[in-house]
Amino acid sequence: TAAPDFALPDVAHNRTVTLDGLRQGRAMLVMFLSRHCPYVQHVAAELARIDAEYGDRVAMVGIASNDIVHYPEDSPASMVAMAREFGYRFPILFDESQAVAKAYAAACTPDFFVFDADGRLSYRGQLDDSRPKNDRPVTGRNLRAALDAVLDHQPPPAEQFPSLGCNIK
Repeated sequence: TAAPDFALPDVAHNRTVTLDGLRQGRAMLVMFLSRHCPYVQHVAAELARIDAEYGDRVAMVGIASNDIVHYPEDSPASMVAMAREFGYRFPILFDESQAVAKAYAAACTPDFFVFDADGRLSYRGQLDDSRPKNDRPVTGRNLRAALDAVLDHQPPPAEQFPSLGCNIK
């Protein structure tokens, strides 16, 4: 499937980011994130490592879609603080209406979508098999394999496991 279009505010830079403006013919990683979710907190540092490793070759974006009235920790200001805390270089966008989350059929935070350079979905799934309190190291193994395949113009991983996390609220 093709990457659903979007035009959303970047919470840190007072600008609107669009799908085409972000992607510019490159492979793309779309991540649905929140700050309050323990699953996102568990992988937040690994996202910074992936950003450092792949960010120059892959367009990356985090999208915050939670209802900030009921989850104020996911407010734009809080998401900016999270991005600064972990050193994210990718923009964090605010999907106040949740229309973009619905267009992507994002189910939880974190939820990861990898698109090839033509904008076709190649991977949707988990970062890795680490979870809060399961004692498995956070490696980003599954997401890294998907990014490597897209960058090498190879088929996506045959086995894809869904993300697990907090429901988008």
